[in-house]
Amino acid sequence: RRFLGAAGLGVLAAPPRVVAQDMVRVRGVIERIDGTVYVVKSRDGSSLRLTLAPSGGVAASVKSALSDIKPGSFIGVAALPLPDGSQRALEVHIFHESMRGRGEGHRPWDLQPKSTMTNATVERIAATSDGRSLTLKYKDGEKRIVVPSGTVVVTYLPGSISELKPGATIFVAAAARQPDGT
Repeated sequence: RRFLGAAGLGVLAAPPRVVAQDMVRVRGVIERIDGTVYVVKSRDGSSLRLTLAPSGGVAASVKSALSDIKPGSFIGVAALPLPDGSQRALEVHIFHESMRGRGEGHRPWDLQPKSTMTNATVERIAATSDGRSLTLKYKDGEKRIVVPSGTVVVTYLPGSISELKPGATIFVAAAARQPDGT
């Protein structure tokens, strides 16, 4: 089953004056479509109204395997910090080449308390007793990520707006809150 990551929903049309507190991250399921508004039930149970920015895009997420990650791949890893400074992966996103560089870097994330997100290029891969160890390089640094076997791995591929329909699971990394509440 494809998971739709609508990274452009409400984001790319945001005016330059939008500040960080006006940006929201959305995870949920499309309940219905009212004209150009997608009504989404978020993971906290609230109902949100989303509109797709004119230049917005859709990415589809397809189940993949740890073996699909190669040196040079551009990936995103949601993880938790380990005592030695490395990170333990919670989920891994392999980006389509057209998404290379998007969100590059390391920052706090909201998947779980204390989680982080690292979007970077895979420099090295090493086998471990229970999975893989990845060395990721980004413009301001690098991180070592431990990826246990069984970790969710998906590949983002170009998607279509036609895939945004009731029942579709979506994730919007950064949507600008509009004056009308969408």
